[in-house]
Amino acid sequence: MNDIKIETERLILREYKMEDIDDVVEGLNNINVSKWLADVPFPYTREDAKEFITYALNNKINSYNFAIVLKSENKVIGATQISNINFTHGTAGGGIWLNEKYQGKGYGTEAFGARINFAFNELGLRRLENGYFKGNEKSHKMQLKFGYKDEGIRRKRFISKATNKVEDEYITGLLKEEWKK
Repeated sequence: MNDIKIETERLILREYKMEDIDDVVEGLNNINVSKWLADVPFPYTREDAKEFITYALNNKINSYNFAIVLKSENKVIGATQISNINFTHGTAGGGIWLNEKYQGKGYGTEAFGARINFAFNELGLRRLENGYFKGNEKSHKMQLKFGYKDEGIRRKRFISKATNKVEDEYITGLLKEEWKK
């Protein structure tokens, strides 16, 4: 990722650091957050965070993993990524999570918008795809706000590590020309 830093009015999106472990654990060791993420166990431990951050720092091919830092507190309050980048086709996936204490303040929308801008204008992509589990209306509404369209359902796509429930994945897609900035 070469120390890419994206700055918005209230946030910085940057590469993870090992010093982020406690903030990541605080955000993800909450069933109200982890239940919406396929690969996040609950409870979420320091070892889980260390393992993920190590992975994020060492596996930068076709993906960008950004810690979302709240400038006013110099604290990691969530994360977003651009994953499965295919430059040949101009496509990528990805997602976002936010510490429950910081939800409802527009931080997720601000970070997600910066992520979309980076994907389209810096990476030159033309299409982004996201997914969410049934019931995660906050995520769905935020995606629609940016112009994402509902595209389908991948039935029984994941077994949630947090809940051990089989989950359908609802798919949304955003074309650059449909993007609502």
